[in-house]
Amino acid sequence: MLRAIDRQRDFYAGGVMILVGAVAGYVATTYDLGSLADMGPGFFPLVLSVLIAGLGVAIVAGAGRAPGPEVAGPMAHAHRTGADLRGWIAIFSGVVAFIVLANYGGMAPATFACVFVAAMGDRRNGWKISALLALGVTIFAVLVLALGLRVQMPILKGWF
Repeated sequence: MLRAIDRQRDFYAGGVMILVGAVAGYVATTYDLGSLADMGPGFFPLVLSVLIAGLGVAIVAGAGRAPGPEVAGPMAHAHRTGADLRGWIAIFSGVVAFIVLANYGGMAPATFACVFVAAMGDRRNGWKISALLALGVTIFAVLVLALGLRVQMPILKGWF
């Protein structure tokens, strides 16, 4: 019984992703797409919407496959124990931290704080693991976005 519920949930989640990708792709085509050499403002949203819709198709296709054997685990009896708000609060707080720190500190501190706070939402993560993850994502973001793609956001604002 649990497998049927999971398949139905995957089917609807994939359908929503396909719908969001299709709508975003349609809206993206109303902007100038440009070319690969000179990308317009609609190019990246269009590519992203195609990827989202493609993931939705993959999820729907996976939901239609025959179920495997029943697996005993924490959700085997499908009892609800209530919502775990820690993850939701951490993700929301991470976004708020990024907005505030991007305005006053720049890309590096904003990215670090966003990832660190969001990673703390997982009960299995300690502060050391969250800090290492945040450091890695921050270095990657600075290299790719600031140095590679030349995103117009200072790396460290007002520190130099």
